[in-house]
Amino acid sequence: MNSIEESVNDIVGLLLDDYEKKRASEEVKIFNHPDREAIVDILTSLRKIIFPGYFRNRSIKVYTLRNNLSMLIEDVIYKLTKQMTIVLDGDESTDNDITEKAEKIALKFIETLPKIKEYIETDVQAAYDGDPAAFSEDEIIYSYPGLYAILVNRIAHELFLLGVPVIPRMMTEYAHSVTGIDIHPGATIGKYFFIDHGTGIVIGETTVIGNNVKIYQGVTLGALSTRGGQALKNKRRHPTIEDNVTIYSGASILGGDTVIGKDVVIGGNAFITRSIPEGAKVSVKNQELRYNYDASKPVERVDVETEAAWFYII
Repeated sequence: MNSIEESVNDIVGLLLDDYEKKRASEEVKIFNHPDREAIVDILTSLRKIIFPGYFRNRSIKVYTLRNNLSMLIEDVIYKLTKQMTIVLDGDESTDNDITEKAEKIALKFIETLPKIKEYIETDVQAAYDGDPAAFSEDEIIYSYPGLYAILVNRIAHELFLLGVPVIPRMMTEYAHSVTGIDIHPGATIGKYFFIDHGTGIVIGETTVIGNNVKIYQGVTLGALSTRGGQALKNKRRHPTIEDNVTIYSGASILGGDTVIGKDVVIGGNAFITRSIPEGAKVSVKNQELRYNYDASKPVERVDVETEAAWFYII
């Protein structure tokens, strides 16, 4: 036996001994965890259902739209049922009971597709109305990461409401990985929601967002503290954003008791932990900029006081 084989055998032996400690990360779960690729396939099919004119299967030309939709929906039901049978609690149920429960949930989810479609169409409209850089709705649907993150969240949220474990979070974390936008599937989001640019946005589980809300990159809608850990489960930890609110880049709004009233505008980099009344404008004033300078020259101070400069936007 050569030195490489000996080293490999030694390491394998050490790891097997360590696995005997039965830590959670080392449990052998070959057949009882959801398949990430299958979850992504489900999202791809759902995107085709919701935007049939944009993401249809171009290789299938002989079938009508009705037939195409039927095939896609049946495929989603089959794949979703299969994945849910893995994650649903089966401690006191037979395999047949779990499969039947998964099928019922899959059918209930399919019934929400018209609602998801209705909401996402308002999001497309909000993006077009709110972004002068958008040349068409086609551009938004094909290329805007914010719209994709919202679409996945709306899908995952309905599964979350149906009590499906693990899978909704896998969906939103996949969207997070491809867009840089982190929206928990528990977040409740109204119509005409617009995310501009989007990278670095974080929206927590118990966040409630009203209609006609616009959010820019780097915004956090988060909790004041998570030091309580699991003791905070199922408690309101994240803010409520009411209708017609605009939140500019880098702002952080924290806390389950924090309510941002209707028609509020939050300036860039604001840090907010208390409620804001309707119609208010919140901005960070008296910012001080310092530059490298020659020792013989004074530091230049610039106050950001003018109305036109109180927020930051690209």
